[in-house]
Amino acid sequence: EDDVEEEDVEELLGPSPLAVGPGAQRVAVVHPAVKWGPKKSPLTTAELQIAEAVALVDTLPNWTVLDKIIIPTKNPDKKFVFGKGNFQALTEKIKKLPHLTAVFLNVERMSSLTKKELEDAWGVKVFDRYTVVLHIFRCNARTKEAKLQIALAEIPLLRSNLKNEVSQLDQQRGGSRYIMGSGETFMETQNRILKEKELKIRNALEKLRRKRSLLRTQRRKREFPIISVMGYTNCGKTTLIKALTGEAGLQPRDQLFATLDITAHAGYLPSHMAVIYVDTIGFLTDLPHNLVESFSATLEEVVYSDLIVHVRDITHPETVLQKATVLSVLKNLNLPSHLLDSMVEVHNKVDLIERYKPTEENALPISALHGHGLEELKEEIEKKILTATGKKILTVNVNLEGPQLSWLYKEATVQEVEVVPEDGTARVKVIIGNSAFGRYKNLFPNSKIFMP
Repeated sequence: EDDVEEEDVEELLGPSPLAVGPGAQRVAVVHPAVKWGPKKSPLTTAELQIAEAVALVDTLPNWTVLDKIIIPTKNPDKKFVFGKGNFQALTEKIKKLPHLTAVFLNVERMSSLTKKELEDAWGVKVFDRYTVVLHIFRCNARTKEAKLQIALAEIPLLRSNLKNEVSQLDQQRGGSRYIMGSGETFMETQNRILKEKELKIRNALEKLRRKRSLLRTQRRKREFPIISVMGYTNCGKTTLIKALTGEAGLQPRDQLFATLDITAHAGYLPSHMAVIYVDTIGFLTDLPHNLVESFSATLEEVVYSDLIVHVRDITHPETVLQKATVLSVLKNLNLPSHLLDSMVEVHNKVDLIERYKPTEENALPISALHGHGLEELKEEIEKKILTATGKKILTVNVNLEGPQLSWLYKEATVQEVEVVPEDGTARVKVIIGNSAFGRYKNLFPNSKIFMP
């Protein structure tokens, strides 16, 4: 049965009709700048928004930015996006660019109608943020789960393309809309196929999710605290995890969305407590909602963590907007309030700022690259983990002839054993959970306990 399902999954992961293709692209990045009104973001500027769009394009192998153009608009949602005069000037500018293959219009998502009108006017492919981000995801997806989530994120695009296709066919044909007397229109057939595909993807993801929840239960039994490291894309999460764990195999990459799949890495806190750091997907302003939703399986891991570390690139001109973006996505994940309240905020890359002054009271300044501030960060993480998990660090006196020591090795984390040979006892430093501590006191009521 599993083989059949594996084949099904392989089929779902077949070449996508929406794939941009591996070839080189020479791109003009066009940003519609909203001058006023509810569509204008107060925390950013058109220059910073187009810089992020350029950074997205730079992430892709063989894509080059030929030109970046900011054009004002009152309403980016209308069919041609820009007013008549501006649209004409923009079209002339685009037509003059040598060997142009595509335009990246920096809007969240175009309707299929707008896409068609613009492609007809400019004679090249036109991409929106949804398509470009999806393409970056496609290039970076390594695991089956990430690939399935991308296939799921494509469904809304396939649906809107289908509507466009059908309206074009209707204009051309004007004849019967039914397929070979089946009583089902072309649109209905295609919609049914898409619905079945979506269901299969969701089932396959659910199966992977169940498998992960089983792994999570096993991890819980061993009681390793879990720390989710989150932040805006390219803020230095992977570099920080590498610094905290000393894991040489981790290769941070200076690009957007370098991490698409959840990865877990073991590390130790100052008391030698073993913990698991989880590296998560980066966030992006205006990341299309459907994409966040498709990746909710990846993000759901966060719900099960004991602590969140929010890493910020404090050198970035939009660091305040980036913080707001991350916090709004976290709020939408319906995390338990204690996780949001206990979050540790880290200001990364302070080595790049002359005379850095902390702007927020509880934030910890660090340089993940140079190791500054990491000891303070580890101490803060340990303090929060002990509170979150109800674990205690304490020293107990044990009789070496009795079963206490082997019991502690089994039920708690033994850190140090200091033997006192003259009276056959030992002082044992342990990290112990609340329920285990209760059992210890019941089993060994005469044991001396020293709280730090």
